[in-house]
Amino acid sequence: MLNKPADQYAEALFQADLNRQQIPLISAAEPAMTMDDAYGIQDALTARWKSHGSRQVGWKIGLTSRAMQQALNIDIPDSGILFDHMVYADGATIPSDRFIELRMEAEIAFVMKTDLCGPDCTPAQVAAATAYVAPSIELLDTRIVRQDAATGKQRTVLDTISDNAANAGVILGQQQHAVDAVDLGRVGAAVTRNGVVEETGLGCGVLGDPLISMAWLANRLAAYGQKISAGDIVLSGSFIRPIECPPGTEIRADFGAFGRVDLRFDFRV
Repeated sequence: MLNKPADQYAEALFQADLNRQQIPLISAAEPAMTMDDAYGIQDALTARWKSHGSRQVGWKIGLTSRAMQQALNIDIPDSGILFDHMVYADGATIPSDRFIELRMEAEIAFVMKTDLCGPDCTPAQVAAATAYVAPSIELLDTRIVRQDAATGKQRTVLDTISDNAANAGVILGQQQHAVDAVDLGRVGAAVTRNGVVEETGLGCGVLGDPLISMAWLANRLAAYGQKISAGDIVLSGSFIRPIECPPGTEIRADFGAFGRVDLRFDFRV
């Protein structure tokens, strides 16, 4: 049980997003908090975005790579909600002053043609429910400090989940592929920042196969009476480490024959 109401933390996160001012670690103030508590804060936060006119357009899955799970000492992914105010066009120039500590990841995005429900969803059912897959970039931001300056305590997965899994934006590439026409585990990307290759990876870094991460999300949502809906965009999880994106950064995520996504951030701070 939390010491303070989830709504109180959600309001602090909402204001942090508006004002670009990070809040202290929730996990430090709530040492007994659970993953359910963290998702409760996330729900209250996303309810605020909805009440201010944002429309849900999908979901994101995070912490799907073994390296990231080991770094946070967990063995399952996390998830968050995508909103229309987070969607940017391929090739766009994005205002840096909208964010606090911006980073990006390369992912395979699924766009759904039918609803996808758990609790016993399989990768085959994911494929059958998918309209198409596409290259994508996820933008990450941190409304919660990464480290407490006084104690050195690091942010935990509970902070990240509370903060809508750190989601801040999504950019879909223009190329669309039938899900059964591509070996998603072999889809790779080389990501350059200002012309220098920073990260490379393969789709199999996402729980072995992005279809598996998609099934995981459908089954997790079922436990809360939720589902992936027709038309949703779902980011299946990153197969690279996050790349820092200070003002003026230019990014290209080159997925080879699968496609490409480009963007840049202006110099506003």
